[in-house]
Amino acid sequence: MSENIVFKPETLEQVHKIIARYPEGKQKSALIPILHLAQKEFGGWLDVPVMDYVAEILNIKPIEVYEVATFYTMFNMKPVGKYVLEVCQTGPCMLNGSHDIINHIKETLNIKNGETTADGLFTLKTAECLGACGYAPMMQLGKFYHEHLTKEKVNEILELCRQGQVALD
Repeated sequence: MSENIVFKPETLEQVHKIIARYPEGKQKSALIPILHLAQKEFGGWLDVPVMDYVAEILNIKPIEVYEVATFYTMFNMKPVGKYVLEVCQTGPCMLNGSHDIINHIKETLNIKNGETTADGLFTLKTAECLGACGYAPMMQLGKFYHEHLTKEKVNEILELCRQGQVALD
């Protein structure tokens, strides 16, 4: 394990509180919230040394961490931009124009799905059902949903991001 991969003391305190929620021997139950902390603290993505560090903390096998981290789309397996645009692409959103929104973002930012802009500001990801079908088309940006999207709304959001005026937490 790299010496650089160590939680800050305040984060490690949070980790121990999360682990304490579960009975002894069931520390693996803390994996998802700890992966969220790791992703946030170590650059917005989970590389192998970070996942190995989490496995070590939880006293589980690294493969157990890899399985969970690669299964859930909320975890990034490669570097991403500061703003990850997760556009829903399931039925209700597609029926309401998410395909047009996805294409607009691709053209505007000159990236494909899964890519990051050259300046490191934006990453485009498509998502399977974000659970807000009544507000289609929509996307998640950080912890927030942006609903009833139009190309104009997307342009406004992108500009606000460029100005650093979009909250992610």
